[in-house]
Amino acid sequence: MLKRIWVTDLRLGMFVQEFCGSWLDHPFWRSSFELIDPQDLVRIRASLAREVIIDTSRGLDVVVPDVAVDAPDGQSKEQPPSSALRDTQVHVPPPHVSFDDECVRAKKILKNAKSVVTSVFQEARMGRVLEMTAVIGLVEIITSSVQRNQSSLISLARLKNADEYTYMHSVAVCSLMVALARELGFDAEATRKAGLAGLLHDVGKAAIPLEVLNKPGKLTDAEFDLVKRHPRAGADILEKSYDVDAVAFDVCLHHHEKMDGTGYPEKLDSDNLSLYARMGAVCDIYDAVTSNRPYKDGWDPAVSLHRMSEWTPDHLDRAVFHAFVKCVGIYPIGSLVRLQSGRIGVVVEQHPQASLTPKVKAFYSIGSQSRIRPEIVDLSHVSCKDKYACGRRSAVQPLVAHMLGGR
Repeated sequence: MLKRIWVTDLRLGMFVQEFCGSWLDHPFWRSSFELIDPQDLVRIRASLAREVIIDTSRGLDVVVPDVAVDAPDGQSKEQPPSSALRDTQVHVPPPHVSFDDECVRAKKILKNAKSVVTSVFQEARMGRVLEMTAVIGLVEIITSSVQRNQSSLISLARLKNADEYTYMHSVAVCSLMVALARELGFDAEATRKAGLAGLLHDVGKAAIPLEVLNKPGKLTDAEFDLVKRHPRAGADILEKSYDVDAVAFDVCLHHHEKMDGTGYPEKLDSDNLSLYARMGAVCDIYDAVTSNRPYKDGWDPAVSLHRMSEWTPDHLDRAVFHAFVKCVGIYPIGSLVRLQSGRIGVVVEQHPQASLTPKVKAFYSIGSQSRIRPEIVDLSHVSCKDKYACGRRSAVQPLVAHMLGGR
């Protein structure tokens, strides 16, 4: 029996009969095959294809969870077991709130998150076993925020100060990992593991002297060698801790590895890197290059994604990176952009199918160097004559090699 489903509902063991839409929308030379390779599932979800036709007579069908039914008065309603909900791949949209409403919650979350992560690093510096109760609770809170409105927490986390980078970078990577896991169609448990791995991926920096981490100038070779020890130091810390699963350990140890085997600390290549580690590498680099650091200012998000695209597939997994771009958008909400009309505005809404043409609230004129009456400019509308004005590439310092080495 043939059945048309969303790509988010795909799971291993299904038989893909046909992709819906243009053959250019997917990366496969054939359109009919059994889905048995996890990387193929990632590539499909990262492609432009939105729907596929599966043959349930040749593979698995979509599993529909049981629905709670009305029970007689005085009796409880039967709910599906949590394991059944984790196993299903049926896409259920999360409750959604506006960007502004979620920002109110996100500000409080980030304030609490800084306290939790600072405490984790302090415990690690003193050689104590990490207390995971608050950490796991924070991951749940961040996950809920991303579900309500993905852009709010991610946008605010990107605005961290240089002096708080070490701690808030972990929070930002956690939120990015959660968002990316959802884009890739992970279930609730796998998404939680991705978020926990993101929050703990840099815990090894607790073993690095603060004067080296916060050094405003270029590191010496000896100092950089010291920084490169943080993945293994973090793995050692997590190995001694309770309630830390293998995913967090893996991402902590391998988020600086590269697809061509030139990363550190183990020089693993694409044949030996897990999907979680590949996700961690993309999320870690994106937040690093878009954040203000003690030794450099952050890059514009669009410039960052352009540069990162040049690092695939040698350094970053192409399919994971493409999914990441779809996830965060070329111009994240809250980004400042310059329009060809000479106005400056802030991105207030993204279009899922037109990532290069968001809605922008223009509020400043470069020509008159003064504020103007705010105006919503929908760059995707056919009647809109304004466009995004790309900045000069020469204005962006070529820090690619340094950033890929990681600090």
